[in-house]
Amino acid sequence: MAMRIGSHVGNEDPIAEAAAREANAVQIFLGDPQSWKAPTVAYPGGAAALRAAAEQADLAVYVHAAYIINVAHTNNRIRIPSRKLLQQTVALAAEAGARGVVVHGGHITAADDPDAGFDNWRKAVDQLEQHCPVFIENTAGGEHAMARRLESIAKLWDAVGHSGIGLCLDTCHAFAGGLPLESAVAGLKAVTGRIDLVHANDSQGGFDSGIDRHANFGAGEIAPAEAIAQVIAEAGAPAICETPGGAEAQAADIKWLRERVA
Repeated sequence: MAMRIGSHVGNEDPIAEAAAREANAVQIFLGDPQSWKAPTVAYPGGAAALRAAAEQADLAVYVHAAYIINVAHTNNRIRIPSRKLLQQTVALAAEAGARGVVVHGGHITAADDPDAGFDNWRKAVDQLEQHCPVFIENTAGGEHAMARRLESIAKLWDAVGHSGIGLCLDTCHAFAGGLPLESAVAGLKAVTGRIDLVHANDSQGGFDSGIDRHANFGAGEIAPAEAIAQVIAEAGAPAICETPGGAEAQAADIKWLRERVA
């Protein structure tokens, strides 16, 4: 089977969006990524229809949870709604036949005990019903992020590893977060045991800049750009491009990757 390579697309008709990009995988939001509202499936006919259409098209669908989710936070007005929204997202993603849900690692504040964030993650996964796989994504910026530095990710996995939760490796986030791409896969696999999904992105910011701005392959600061393809090859995981531009630009990025790793 060909490697699964695709991009983040609109949620109204991801099947057509995938066809326009010659992709065999897509990632979508279930609703507004900046809202606390319960997730929804925009595809006509709802979750069951999307599941059937994706199966018919042999399309792997992944879901990106809302950006505002931060289960590590020490403020219970953020942490508790985050747990609820993550659970709702995982349940609906499973109904839609998603292969996994990506969620950001989150952060705490400078005033917090760092261990509190990791402990909050442990509590979150202990109550989370993983109706479909859940992948924590590494973070580009923030000195109080749970999943930016390798040592923080190791502490995070000490807290959540027992749950079977997976990892999504974002190449832009790794580079901008100070994680050298040539050693990223080996270092992360030593901690987590596996990489489940790769977000394949070039970076507008330089190494360890903390800037979370994606670029099309060859148009960013990652040099050589082939290092991005090497990460995917080493990870042995499906790849989702979250690169700028519409269908044409993303189709070019998907083709670029496929020529190097598929």
